[in-house]
Amino acid sequence: MAEELGEKTEAPTGKKLSDARSKGRIAKSTDLSAAFIMLGATVVMLAFGFDIFAGMAILMRHILEPQTLAANLHGGPAPEGLIAFWQVIRIVAPVALIMLLVSCIAQLIQVGFLFTLQPLEPKLSRLNVITGMKKFFSKRSLVKLFLDLGKLSLIGGVVVLCIMIRWERIIAVSALPLWPAIIEVVKSLVIVALWVLLVLFILGVLDYLYQRHQHTEDLKMTKHEVKDERKSTDGDPEMKGRRMRMARQIAMQRLQTDVPKADVIVTNPTHFAVALKYDSKTMGAPRVVAKGGDYLALKIRYIATAHGVPIVERPPLARALYRSVEIGQEVHAEHYEAVAEVLAYVYRLEGRMAS
Repeated sequence: MAEELGEKTEAPTGKKLSDARSKGRIAKSTDLSAAFIMLGATVVMLAFGFDIFAGMAILMRHILEPQTLAANLHGGPAPEGLIAFWQVIRIVAPVALIMLLVSCIAQLIQVGFLFTLQPLEPKLSRLNVITGMKKFFSKRSLVKLFLDLGKLSLIGGVVVLCIMIRWERIIAVSALPLWPAIIEVVKSLVIVALWVLLVLFILGVLDYLYQRHQHTEDLKMTKHEVKDERKSTDGDPEMKGRRMRMARQIAMQRLQTDVPKADVIVTNPTHFAVALKYDSKTMGAPRVVAKGGDYLALKIRYIATAHGVPIVERPPLARALYRSVEIGQEVHAEHYEAVAEVLAYVYRLEGRMAS
């Protein structure tokens, strides 16, 4: 019933997943990326927080000095504003580079290396207002909205709780000298960041698992789609079966022609059969004219019996010839002695029969 209705009940094939990835449709969590970025920010704060705040404090104190304000009002060959701008860049640039690196690492961890411009290609369907409104008010969008609000409330609650716990210390900062105040502010920010980081990682892992599940659900296929894809990659099963039947028929026809020409059939005795022919005038060594395993081996023995071709059981030799010599090839040098013994036996047998 599900197949008749065209319901997508089949897991996506490897090709479907690969095609989706090439189009930029991948399972990734923005929450997990945010957690990694927050981790980078926390590491930066622990490593360089004091220097950053100290540098900003010194810069602000310099800007607000009466001499600096007077210089800015009257202008000059080197305006203080430009100097302050480059000071801010010098302080912020290393932090921004670290955050960018962490963001790239988060992307690699989730989806590996992937570069595609297909999601950025302009599509007229994106300009359809009705389609956009339907997507905006869809069930998935509403669920995402409520989830985002819940996450924001949870993170906000953690921040408020941390502030309440350290409220007395935060209030006391205003009465501290500059450097102790900076240390206390950095310490408070790091504590808040660590708690927020813990919550973000928990939410990020849960969101990543959900996104992977949702990605698989979105790419599910109908039975008909799976069948069509198998046809396009492996070929139509009916045509494939027809080609295999034709190949078997051709093989049988060759057996009917080649086996009667053989001098001897070397067998396993049941699993393998190899037909050998030797003509000292035209061949440098005995040649394999036919071979087969299981059913074909039985067929070779049947044809050989019908045409009076001798059958000799030599299991090791039959296995070796079957595995190492192709039809139409001469036997290898390491098999000369064993094959010569078989042919000599057959020739003696035929001599007695003739007499």
